[in-house]
Amino acid sequence: MENLKLIDTHFHLWDLDVQNLPWLAGTDGSITRTYRLSDLEGAYAALPGVDFLGGVYVEVDGDDPVQEDELTYAICISDPKVLATMMRVHVSPTMRVPVFATGIREPLHIDSQPQGRCLQPEFLAGLAAMADHGLPFEACVRMEELADLATACETVPGATVVVNHMGNCVDLAGLESAGYRAAMERLAACPNVYLKVSGYPTADRAFVDAIVSFARETFAADRLMYASNWPVIDLYGSLPEHIAALHDAFGDDAGFWRENAMHCYNINPEVIG
Repeated sequence: MENLKLIDTHFHLWDLDVQNLPWLAGTDGSITRTYRLSDLEGAYAALPGVDFLGGVYVEVDGDDPVQEDELTYAICISDPKVLATMMRVHVSPTMRVPVFATGIREPLHIDSQPQGRCLQPEFLAGLAAMADHGLPFEACVRMEELADLATACETVPGATVVVNHMGNCVDLAGLESAGYRAAMERLAACPNVYLKVSGYPTADRAFVDAIVSFARETFAADRLMYASNWPVIDLYGSLPEHIAALHDAFGDDAGFWRENAMHCYNINPEVIG
């Protein structure tokens, strides 16, 4: 590849000197350290031919969302590489939304979330309020609840919803399951649902090729977006493998690598040059 200009639609940053991320205790310890924006820029700088234009910060599921709001705001005003911010909010019609937030993520895949959370009346009313105010929602859900998410998106078709990490499908058994495929097809049929191509083990190239092919066959080309899930990707894969496989699949397609993200997150072209 040569001069691949990309926007990363899903990266995380955290400072363990001041933040507590309880979920890190359940990992292998390899990413239990502080990650700054300079580390992300360094990871991309190490990839020949890749031009990192900037990206979308996604909340980190810490134990103090207000503290994260403050830390993220400080980053946003100091570094132009942060093109959008998706902040942690409990979705409801009366939700607190940081004034600098581009949109919202309430993690639906974690153990503390009840089954069917995205079908609760409070959630659906909040999703409708987001649609009214042009705020996209990051949907990170358990794979078995993708059908519920599809119902929510069908109920509020005006909402911009971004399905994280291929719906958390990580193996061939999941990809080949009828429930997964049917739910993803329903999501793809919704007019404002985007899909982040990320979240799977990158070393299993046969699986990677299969799931990327499924995404391309199922979703419109203008609703597929590149995402890394950095630095969490290091728990199950590698950034160079991920980008190489996607470049094989998408080539230099400007829509996939950056333009769809700009439309989804309302990123001004002038801020990326």
